[in-house]
Amino acid sequence: MSILDQLGGLLNQYSSGTTPGEEDAPEHFRQVATQVPQASLGALLSNIFQSHETGTFGDNISQMYGQSDPGQRAGILNKLLQAVGGAGALSSLGLHLPGLLGGSSITPDQTQHVDPEAVRELANHAQQRDPSIVDQASEFYSQHPQLVQALGAGVAIWALQRFRR
Repeated sequence: MSILDQLGGLLNQYSSGTTPGEEDAPEHFRQVATQVPQASLGALLSNIFQSHETGTFGDNISQMYGQSDPGQRAGILNKLLQAVGGAGALSSLGLHLPGLLGGSSITPDQTQHVDPEAVRELANHAQQRDPSIVDQASEFYSQHPQLVQALGAGVAIWALQRFRR
């Protein structure tokens, strides 16, 4: 039995037009995210991050960042910083991220002072400068499927309605 067969009943609820209650959607999305192949989750996240219906790339990254542990925070920040040209480029973008100096990579300890709102701005700048950051972030977060709940009920419903497509 394939994973889609196992999840079929759940996914059918969202694709049939009889969407379950909004309060259940994040948990259903988490169930799907933790059971599908990483590549499938990465593709779904990329679609979420690029859709105008689900908020900006920065909105989504900020929400996931806020629920991440320090190691995950450092991982995504390093990807975002690489996309904008490194920590040294922050001031030229008008961004100030407390605790981040011009070093070559961000450590988990340095992330404790970085607010999710600042990450939202950084992510949006990164997307403008290097659109491939969307796929990089999707791949990164596909390795951490437990964080998909941070995207909220609206995004969860949107994603579950489109998952089978």
